Amino acid sequence: MTPALSPHDIVVTKWGARFRGRRFPCAIGKGGITDHKREGDGATPRGVHTLPQLWARPDRIRITGATPITPRDLWCDDPENTLYNRAVKFPHPARHEKLRRADPLYDLFLITDWNWPDAKPHHGSAIFVHRWRKPRHPTEGCVAFRADHLAWIVDHITPRTRLIIR
Repeated sequence: MTPALSPHDIVVTKWGARFRGRRFPCAIGKGGITDHKREGDGATPRGVHTLPQLWARPDRIRITGATPITPRDLWCDDPENTLYNRAVKFPHPARHEKLRRADPLYDLFLITDWNWPDAKPHHGSAIFVHRWRKPRHPTEGCVAFRADHLAWIVDHITPRTRLIIR
């Protein structure tokens, strides 16, 4: 069933995104959009997602209310670990991704509630809304935008904003 849309919703399709009356090019997972997300499939999970947390790298972007990304911040993507699909700190013994990267991809990002906070093993982790690598370059499952578009989106979201992937 398709949810009733709100002006607060970010609606994403394989062709782009709509939010607050504007259209934005975006990138989705290299595996396309799926109803059956699995860890490592490179797909973006279809559905209605909330955006519970905003993170930012304070040495590059100053934004009120964001969780600061520190050199010790990681994201566990090991489905066999009890902290799967959660933020963890270095050192972490299980497989993980660094949140403080040399490139700008995660300088500013929103986490989604996909398989979070109560993750089911192997159902996919780290589905973020972040900056794209280059125009429409596929992600590992995240939704990615041009840096200035992402900043505009972050400035206009509210606690009611949902990410609807169709």
